[in-house]
Amino acid sequence: MVKDKHKVLKEIFGYDSFRDGQEELVDSTLAGRDVLGILPTGAGKSICYQVPALLFEGISLIISPLISLMKDQVTALNQVGGHAAYINSSLTESQYRKAMENARNGQYKIIYVAPERLMTESFLSLVSCVDISMVAVDEAHCISQWGQDFRPSYLKIVDFINTLPKRPVIVAYTATATKVVKEDIVCILGLQDPTVVVTGFDRKNLYYAVKKPKNKITELLGYLEKNRDKSGIIYCNTRKNVEEVYETLVKEGYLTAKYHAGLSDSARKQNQEDFIYDVKPIMVATNAFGMGIDKSNVRFVIHYNMPKDIESYYQEAGRAGRDGEPSECILLYSGQDVKINEFLISKQTENEELDYEERELIRERDSERLRKMTFYCFTNECLRDYILRYFGEYGANYCGNCENCLKEFEDIDVTNEAFNIISLVKTSGERYGINAVIDAVHGSENAKVRQFKLDRNPFYATLKKVTVVRIRQIMNDLLIKGYLLLTTSEYPILKLTKQGKSLLVEEHTEPIILKLPKEVEKAAVKETKKEKKQKVVDVKYPQLFERLRKRRYEMAQENHVPPYIIFSDKTLKEMSTYLPATKEAMLEINGVGMNKYDKYGKEFMGMIQEYMEENKINA
Repeated sequence: MVKDKHKVLKEIFGYDSFRDGQEELVDSTLAGRDVLGILPTGAGKSICYQVPALLFEGISLIISPLISLMKDQVTALNQVGGHAAYINSSLTESQYRKAMENARNGQYKIIYVAPERLMTESFLSLVSCVDISMVAVDEAHCISQWGQDFRPSYLKIVDFINTLPKRPVIVAYTATATKVVKEDIVCILGLQDPTVVVTGFDRKNLYYAVKKPKNKITELLGYLEKNRDKSGIIYCNTRKNVEEVYETLVKEGYLTAKYHAGLSDSARKQNQEDFIYDVKPIMVATNAFGMGIDKSNVRFVIHYNMPKDIESYYQEAGRAGRDGEPSECILLYSGQDVKINEFLISKQTENEELDYEERELIRERDSERLRKMTFYCFTNECLRDYILRYFGEYGANYCGNCENCLKEFEDIDVTNEAFNIISLVKTSGERYGINAVIDAVHGSENAKVRQFKLDRNPFYATLKKVTVVRIRQIMNDLLIKGYLLLTTSEYPILKLTKQGKSLLVEEHTEPIILKLPKEVEKAAVKETKKEKKQKVVDVKYPQLFERLRKRRYEMAQENHVPPYIIFSDKTLKEMSTYLPATKEAMLEINGVGMNKYDKYGKEFMGMIQEYMEENKINA
């Protein structure tokens, strides 16, 4: 086994250099120091623990809740010459015994294990007689009750570590962690003076957009028609929606798989494999699908329904473009999505293991997260910046690669309208919800307005000449900008914030500007900018790229591995641009190490040479 981190990186994984944050985490781990790494999906978290694991003398344990991730990463490691195994509920009894026997005999450097298996008698027996150099906790946010995917089984990790004869290096990794979750991970796992690296949550290759179509299925079919050759995931928030969308796509001729908890284990497994192996490049699924899916060529993630929080959206959208290539994250919003999520939150808080105060605390937390997710769907500011700010990262408010940044906007001064809305909220005692306030300020004479006596309010009908649509836009803007607050009670009501109260003071001079898109110009502007971007990312020889991609698919079928484990799209695009015709040139391509060169590289190099001869291209 090579004993240098750079040699491992190049010869095993095929990369010339570490990405941002990776080397610091690897160095700290090799020095025997605990680490916490918060890196976005696709930023290479696994490299941070796999490289040290291959260099340590003993065995490294990777704790993960995700059977699919274990299988993918073990397959990928064994393909490139790293010796790894996984231990989870998918193994038969004989497979489990064989894996344990091989581990005792020192055949593995890396063992992936589910948290539920840690405290079993057989596993404790194994770790008592082998040298454990490192314990890596993947998806570490699962250990925090404040994480969006809390798993009680993760609390067993601490008990497990305490049973080991000597304390190994403890490393923890996640893609999503707010300040509170980050503190929980360090505290609960007992990380000792850890190196903490947060590389940032930005994924510059992802394009973000929010659509509010009258008909979601029509919008979806229009998008897929323009992207027929691409692989992607469509997330729905209910099994019923998954089935409806799936049936429509199959009827329209799309090779589509589906995934939700109502399917049998065998059906889910088969559908997942069909997607990963590109047999069916489109997956329609609930959020039960995707954690640990290391498919690198997902070119789009479409949310058919709005998720319940930014953490879930960021994680699910982040499954697009893991290879760093341009990919799209599109959310299709409707008001019904909010109601469904409110219902799901109410169901989640019926957990009898929690007392009333804990249930109320969790409900308030989840309602607040839902509100911020809803605001994302209505902001006219940069969508990327909105997500980054949510995770405590502040930067420019223009990214140039989201729907809002590619739109042309006009600024409208709505200070007077905002003053009347906020004044009505205050003078009515801050006791009513959004719809009642909008109806009153617009001058509606409906039963609710009369019942609440809002028709006697001094600010009743002050915006009679403004459309209800515009008043709602202004209301959403006031909520997003923090002038008003919507409570998380069972019947949400509007409250004034300190900022909102300041608007009612005479000295307040700062105007409130509402940004509205110039719908006529939008399409032309977006098309021009995206066309320009497309020219930058296109390969030099697209026909060669298609040939290589087709051969990769055939080889994947022959070897029973997903296509991206052979070479990623990014690697094939580099080959189709730089035309490596020698061993040295091929090893310069990102993602081509010695093992992959010996297994696949020679054949691909032959295809490149053949293409060059056919088209009379000089080396």
